[in-house]
Amino acid sequence: MQSFDVMIAGGGMVGLALACGLHGSGLRIAVLEQQALQHTPLAAQPALRVSAINAASQRLLQQLGVWQEILSLRASAYQAIEVWERDSFGKIHFDAREYGYQQLGHIVENDLIQQTLYQKARQLNDITLISPAQLKQVAWGENDAFVTLENGQMLTARLLVAADGANSWLRQQADIPLTFWDYRHSALVATIRTHAAHQATARQVFYADGILALLPLSDAQLSSIVWSVAPQQAQRLQQIDPEMFARELAVTFDMRLGLCQLESERLIFPLTGRYARNFAAHRLVLVGDAAHTIHPLAGQGVNLGLMDAALLIAELKRLHQQGKDIGQHLYLRRYERQRKKSAAIMLATMQGLRELFAGDHPVKKLLRDVGLTMADHLPGAKPQLIRQAMGLDDLPDWLR
Repeated sequence: MQSFDVMIAGGGMVGLALACGLHGSGLRIAVLEQQALQHTPLAAQPALRVSAINAASQRLLQQLGVWQEILSLRASAYQAIEVWERDSFGKIHFDAREYGYQQLGHIVENDLIQQTLYQKARQLNDITLISPAQLKQVAWGENDAFVTLENGQMLTARLLVAADGANSWLRQQADIPLTFWDYRHSALVATIRTHAAHQATARQVFYADGILALLPLSDAQLSSIVWSVAPQQAQRLQQIDPEMFARELAVTFDMRLGLCQLESERLIFPLTGRYARNFAAHRLVLVGDAAHTIHPLAGQGVNLGLMDAALLIAELKRLHQQGKDIGQHLYLRRYERQRKKSAAIMLATMQGLRELFAGDHPVKKLLRDVGLTMADHLPGAKPQLIRQAMGLDDLPDWLR
């Protein structure tokens, strides 16, 4: 029976970032992943699932020693953000250079981040990668948690970390209640080529029936789109002729970048908000999508999860250095309080924006247009909004 100090269920971006961050702490770490963890060569075309990595997440990835590798492979810095409402006067524009920043963030493929962290983790002698590994049973004892895998292998750990996604098996086994709500939207993602260059600007348009975001990729005329619409509308957009799809997209986007063409398949993901009642329990802690999922409205989901990992790294190192039991719920409460607060604020903000920009009632439309215009012109409003978008107000002390 193998024994570890920290056993992380889930070898995605958040789980691997946590493992790499705990390297050198004196803790024995295991990462269990359902899929086979293996090196995958970089594809010629960008993957469809991308994230807007903010400054806070960038700092974490720099500390983990993988950021330069990510940049050298494929990442696209964006210097500006434009948000507007269709058929209206409401708009807001952010430019990093106006406030002394080089960029507001980077658009990076999720698979690329995971692959880079995996390559890092496999080089570290205090991290054991076990994949494919299907969890079958778990029991929480007084001093250890006991895990049995489908292949009969038995493992023990002082602390289990649920980094196993939105439908977390570990969270379910621990009977942690989940608050969830259907956003009544699905996200259609694809890669498109536009006639005009994107000029390293992330753009987002709100309209009565949905939200369309164009995220700039490393090729000046390639963008990743996230089109958030009602499920039946998403199905229609996925199935219509590519030329008709491209025309409809360009019109929805007010022809800001001219005509466009589809460069990839179109994938659909249902959108659900989730918030776990507890982020920690006896010998268990939740991170990333296992603890919370939010609307992709501002691309903050991955950043929220990476900051879970960043704070947990600091907390576990501190507890271990002080000779405390890293699996005691009492000691994990500080992590739980801080991350629940950050997640609740983000969830409430996204839900508020989602409700505000839904529908085309004239009073509601006027309110949001006035709100956007005021935010664009009020002194002091935009610098604070930029700091929040960059995650600079949510950094744990060791990353400041």
